[in-house]
Amino acid sequence: MGTIRKIVEGVQFPMLTLVAGHSGTYRRVTGINVVESSDLIMFCRPNELVVTTGIHLDAQQDSLEQLVKQAYTKKVAGFIINTGPFIPNIPEAVISFANQHDFPIFQMPWNYRIADLLKTTFQFIANHHQELSIEEKVLFNLLFHFKQNANTMKDQLAQLGFPQGRELAIITCTTIGSQAAIDRYEVMIQFAFQNRYQRFLKLKHKNHLIFLIDKAQINTPNIPFSKVVEEIYEKITLKNGYLDIIIGKGNFHKELENVRKSYDESLTVIHFAQLHNNRYLYKYKEIGAYKILMAVKNQPLMKSFSQDILGQLYRYDELHGTDYVPFLRIFVEENGSTSRISERQFIHRNTVLYKIKKIEMLLDMDLSNPFTKTNLYIAFLIEDVLMHQ
Repeated sequence: MGTIRKIVEGVQFPMLTLVAGHSGTYRRVTGINVVESSDLIMFCRPNELVVTTGIHLDAQQDSLEQLVKQAYTKKVAGFIINTGPFIPNIPEAVISFANQHDFPIFQMPWNYRIADLLKTTFQFIANHHQELSIEEKVLFNLLFHFKQNANTMKDQLAQLGFPQGRELAIITCTTIGSQAAIDRYEVMIQFAFQNRYQRFLKLKHKNHLIFLIDKAQINTPNIPFSKVVEEIYEKITLKNGYLDIIIGKGNFHKELENVRKSYDESLTVIHFAQLHNNRYLYKYKEIGAYKILMAVKNQPLMKSFSQDILGQLYRYDELHGTDYVPFLRIFVEENGSTSRISERQFIHRNTVLYKIKKIEMLLDMDLSNPFTKTNLYIAFLIEDVLMHQ
């Protein structure tokens, strides 16, 4: 994908110098537009670069600053100021605004022709659109059609910066609920991952944003993955007032045929995180006892164990319209803490104590016994695993 960062790092734009908004280099570039007055801002589209010479701006007023601010509200990718007879210098107010809003501002000297800039930008966009298509195709084939492409996959990945023998993993991001789309968070997530990883491949598949990462290309190895995810979660929560995204990471694998396994592992993390409303579950290696239960082949044995523990309570709920099974799950998750159960269920502490006693009577169990709690916990884990399979 063509971004401001690739313009800065590339060699095809010697005429441009990034002078402000350096933290906004993650922005996508999908077009370019020449704007010489605020009346023309209405024709700008999101992710375009805007260029101005200032020929129709009032040099005595703050018209350039207002033009930049108006362009920012149109969600353009960045602003190029052609300094010369009409704009001798970029005002400090423009620099300050750009830095404050992570809005990239480029300076282009007067001796460079805008026609050449337009031609170079169109070529840049076309090239990076093709590059994105290649990256997406390679990752798609790696995950979903590996056997048909096994002979060429190693060379294709090496050309894209993933040499043979590297440990690779998949990170999957998705939203909660059918109404939310992952696209709205793509730029934010990509920016966070650009800071953490030197290189990654990205694919949008259904409502999943999928990243292929290389263990040897982590820029911040001393910062845990969980901290990166939490920072993304905090930004989304601050923006929306709620969190509607889940990020899961599979294990690293050396064999290319196991990268699909890493993808499946990332989906398992997402499943269990959503099942338990656990925003602090990020990686497959953190799902603990689930891995052991998922490896058990004797499903009738697992079903029998869960039924022996919980069957009587399910039958009672069905006959009397009660909710003792979901209450017991919360009891286990909160380790029997009446205060936390009360807060979570929005019920009085006395009601919590009554339900505990009722369940003990129905199951003929002492819920304060650690061994009983362990069996209940395993029974609920088995339910989750059987539901996931």
